[in-house]
Amino acid sequence: MSSKNNRDEKNFNQAALDYHKAEPKGKIEVIPSKPHSSQRDLSLAYSPGVAVPCMEIHDKPETVYDYTGKGNLVAVISNGTAVLGLGDIGAEASKPVMEGKGLLFKIFADINVFDIEIDEKDPEKFIQIVKGIAPTFGGINLEDIKAPEAFYIEQKLKEELDIPLMHDDQHGTAIISAAALINSLQIANKKIDEVRMVVNGAGAAAIACTNLYISLGLKRENVLMCDSKGVINHKRENLTPEKIDFIANTDIETLEDALKGSDVFIGLSKGNVMTPEMLSSMNENPIVFALANPDPEIAYDLALETRKDVIMATGRSDYPNQVNNVLGFPYIFRGALDVQAKGINEEMKLAAVHAIADLAKEPVPEAVILAYNVQNLQFGREYFIPKPFDNRLITKVSSAVAKAAIESGIARKTIEDFEEYENQLLDRMGRDEKLVRMMQSRAKSNPKRITLGNAEEYNVLKAAQILYEEGIALPSLLGDKKYIKEQMERFGITLDIPIIDPSDADQKENRKKYRETLWKLRQRKGMNEYKAKRYVRQRDYFGPLMLRHGDTDGLIVGFSKNYTSVLRPVLEVIEKDKGVDKVAAMMMILSEKKPIFFADTSINQNPTAEDLVNIAKMAEITVKSFAIEPRIAMLGFENFAAISDTSKKVAKAVSILHEKYPKMVVDGEIQPDFAMNADHLSDYPFSKLGTTPANTFVFPNLESANLSYKIIRGMKVAQVIGPILMGLKQPVHVLQMRSSVDEIVNLATVAVLDAQRREKKNSEKK
Repeated sequence: MSSKNNRDEKNFNQAALDYHKAEPKGKIEVIPSKPHSSQRDLSLAYSPGVAVPCMEIHDKPETVYDYTGKGNLVAVISNGTAVLGLGDIGAEASKPVMEGKGLLFKIFADINVFDIEIDEKDPEKFIQIVKGIAPTFGGINLEDIKAPEAFYIEQKLKEELDIPLMHDDQHGTAIISAAALINSLQIANKKIDEVRMVVNGAGAAAIACTNLYISLGLKRENVLMCDSKGVINHKRENLTPEKIDFIANTDIETLEDALKGSDVFIGLSKGNVMTPEMLSSMNENPIVFALANPDPEIAYDLALETRKDVIMATGRSDYPNQVNNVLGFPYIFRGALDVQAKGINEEMKLAAVHAIADLAKEPVPEAVILAYNVQNLQFGREYFIPKPFDNRLITKVSSAVAKAAIESGIARKTIEDFEEYENQLLDRMGRDEKLVRMMQSRAKSNPKRITLGNAEEYNVLKAAQILYEEGIALPSLLGDKKYIKEQMERFGITLDIPIIDPSDADQKENRKKYRETLWKLRQRKGMNEYKAKRYVRQRDYFGPLMLRHGDTDGLIVGFSKNYTSVLRPVLEVIEKDKGVDKVAAMMMILSEKKPIFFADTSINQNPTAEDLVNIAKMAEITVKSFAIEPRIAMLGFENFAAISDTSKKVAKAVSILHEKYPKMVVDGEIQPDFAMNADHLSDYPFSKLGTTPANTFVFPNLESANLSYKIIRGMKVAQVIGPILMGLKQPVHVLQMRSSVDEIVNLATVAVLDAQRREKKNSEKK
């Protein structure tokens, strides 16, 4: 392994430890869901009030779903005997993985989780422990339990418990890969009951996958399953009961021979076991699911180089068609919980399979296309499994599972109106950092050169490390090279990225061309050549000049300086977009609900009505770039009254917007609490906002906007990204003073997306 790889691995390992160790330690916490501020609240929550629902549940056990959180609570349970690729590391060591699983349940399907690590390897004792705690939960997700015990444990618990239960290592991969198999067979123009399949691996996932394929129509006699000793054939002895089901009446013994003339390869074992020669021996349009992680059974690029007709999926996110369990388990449990199902049966699994498969054939929303920074996503060889950030998964899969539970008679509760149910599901998911994950995924697909000023600061250096290691951007550091290196050594940060020192000898030619540019730009603004020569040695000017000359794709400055002083050189060097009179700034607020946007938060102190029109128009364009449809509220302290001078100004801006841009969803003047509340909006049926709350707020002046977002930032009730500069021809953004590492990373991500958007726009013009 190279020194760079060793360094990167060391940095990543330390980052992983720091991430889990940071306060509060771990990855999940319990948050009260009811008011608890008064003595009356506490008397209702506990004694004496709690006795009332207790007796209701005693008299009518089914009401436990009405009076407790059981209906939205899943246990993630493991004994740590088969953890990821780590093996039998024990119950306690498995806890970070189980907490991680709980995190995925919450962020993808709004399901609460307790992770439970049981220090017991004996299957019978393990079963009794789980049975004993089952009344607490609405569902149970078994995780990382080694085979063959996993088969027995799941089967016994399913027989004895009446709540949704699933061993995700088996069925999660089976469900997602089955959906992929249905679609890849369609692309290959092959029928499932005719294909020959080779399965490499005979663990819990491989057995579950193959059994599910058989339920879809695959013929058992057309399957050759291989374990570490080769093909499971009639010559083999001492096989587990699960492997016995897949004994093949053949003399073939090796994976190499098994693949000759086969149609489908399912890899659920270890990396690099399939050679190009093996792939070449398969039939026309071979289907290859190389699902080992992190190294597939055959590398994606090698497979495509070997066979142009290969139809391929992997377990990795950096290649098309990722078989990722997160496409399934959160939504399967969501649907099962919402109908209070007594279990997860085959009908529910198959419903999930078909829902996932069908979703990949539907037109892909613009939001998903933008998230992955691709020109287009349409059903075919490079897209036959939905993307994890597809918001339709929760509605399509959860609804399909819920319907299957009801129709198969396993649901305690029915859903009368599935359209309303889908709206409820969408309401659940309008929260937290999902937008950030989508933004970063999109940035990684085409990272851009981003230069970071104030590079001697720890937060900036740490942000650069994250941007580099995560592949979000191609960062460079701007500042005093010697001092930056000293700070990197001091903080233990090792980065192999450019350090750009405006005074360094290697920047001599750049200083010369930058000086000429600056002088030409400012010679009629009071700047002579001597001043230009002096200014280009200052990073506040050097950075914007780099950007203007195309020596970087985006610029992040600020952090330790006054916003106005840092902004001035930017505005002197970087041109405004066509039609823009004044630039403006916007903050993205990621609350517990949907993201909202504030403008102008940093630049225009007392905008005129015409300025507000321009700010609203720039805000609309910027919000759309995040794949969000803007609904703009022009704010005032009156609702459609226009009595005060401020309100009159806002009302005039709204009138201009309605006349010039009739398709814009914008209205005001309106108070922010009214603009955010559907019931309040219903009092104004004439408003263009209708009864759907606004998500973009244009403030009447700088003070109100700036103070509003800083209160939110100070309270730490939401993640704040920005200020995002609007109206410049090139991506440059100015940090708030003392920005956190996450804030820097997020703003740099915005700069990458900004650069991607401009690159795409320029290529379309050509």
